[in-house]
Amino acid sequence: MLWASQGRSTQTAARAKAASLEDACTIEQGVKAAEVVVSVCPPHAALALAREVAADGFGGIYVDANAISPATAREIGTVIEAAGGTFVDGGIIGLPPTPQEQPTLYLSGTETATIAALFTGTNIHGEVIEGGAGAASALKMCYAAFTKGVTALLAAVRALAEHEGVEGPLLESWRRTLPDAPRQSEYAAAAASKAWRWSGEMEEIAASFGAAGLPEGFHRAAAEVYRRLESFKNRATPPSMAEVSQAMQRSAPVRPTIVTPDVNGR
Repeated sequence: MLWASQGRSTQTAARAKAASLEDACTIEQGVKAAEVVVSVCPPHAALALAREVAADGFGGIYVDANAISPATAREIGTVIEAAGGTFVDGGIIGLPPTPQEQPTLYLSGTETATIAALFTGTNIHGEVIEGGAGAASALKMCYAAFTKGVTALLAAVRALAEHEGVEGPLLESWRRTLPDAPRQSEYAAAAASKAWRWSGEMEEIAASFGAAGLPEGFHRAAAEVYRRLESFKNRATPPSMAEVSQAMQRSAPVRPTIVTPDVNGR
């Protein structure tokens, strides 16, 4: 298996070495040697990466496994197929693979059975679903809309409670009536180092809702929640919920002054 070290961090290089990946140095050299390319990157970079691979003349199977909207997935498919490649839509659901954890790579479109077979015997389960290109991405959008959307909502609720001085009573109320809520709300702190990736994912989810004629504002707001936590990127230890709440409030825009008219309407 190949990877391209050009422009990558020392941490990424260490992970590639631990996984026994062969360094092709550049994406162009890797593309020329590979029969299959699997794209896993921040959502905002997915289309640009596909265009780069297509420009390098890749004619094999391109698996986009990013958290992107069905529309973005189909656009990437058009780019890859116009260059002579074969496109497979993918979506990863689950924690990073370990001997104990096996995430699922959902696949849709053509050549899906070929790609699923590549992961036989690994810590990733390949599963083919019906629906053509865009279906796997749609499934990922629906799944993350709930899991990461709820995390953003709970983080915002905790920030508001902290700002208003009622965090203690809120947590106590949750413990009595919604016993899982305190633990779930703490996940925002545990995941804060990855928030810089999730803002783009929320934008892709919002676009998916909008394309379906559904309200998209909730996930636009969730994207803003994660943008306000981007300062915790790559932090070695998770911040406290107090730090998360403070970061969200420090990043808040200045609110306009609201003038209330008197009883005579002036």
